[in-house]
Amino acid sequence: MSLVKFKRRPFGNLVGHDFFDMDDFFDNRSWVRDMLPDTFWNGKTTEPALNIKETEDKFEIELAAPGFAKKDFEITIEDGCLNISAEKTKSEEEKEENYSRREFSYNAFERSLQLPKSVKEEAIKARYNDGILSFDLMKKEEAKKKPPKVVEIA
Repeated sequence: MSLVKFKRRPFGNLVGHDFFDMDDFFDNRSWVRDMLPDTFWNGKTTEPALNIKETEDKFEIELAAPGFAKKDFEITIEDGCLNISAEKTKSEEEKEENYSRREFSYNAFERSLQLPKSVKEEAIKARYNDGILSFDLMKKEEAKKKPPKVVEIA
């Protein structure tokens, strides 16, 4: 088992990892961060933290997304990528004789992960509980570690 800590570095997810973060590759080049603030360049102010854990039978992904509801998420699998997006708006208005008050907020994010070839795309399961969006990505049988075969000497 191993827990992979998400690191922001140019081309960092290309080498030595099963998962490839499309957002990290296209949006967060070091030269872009040096030239323009992140919020100006891609409109994002924050990106949810992501943990990936590999067990013998599956990958477990946890994405921190507090404050959202299940209906706020859209999760798709397309061309071998797991695409996660969420959007939430809130509006409140109060009108009185002498004043009116209106408050609103908007929260959104997107993450895309290139799935390893060892994952069964049709068996991916997601759940959302206490601000954590969790995924179970089952491995294909041929990708699971098999015990060593003992060869008899004749």
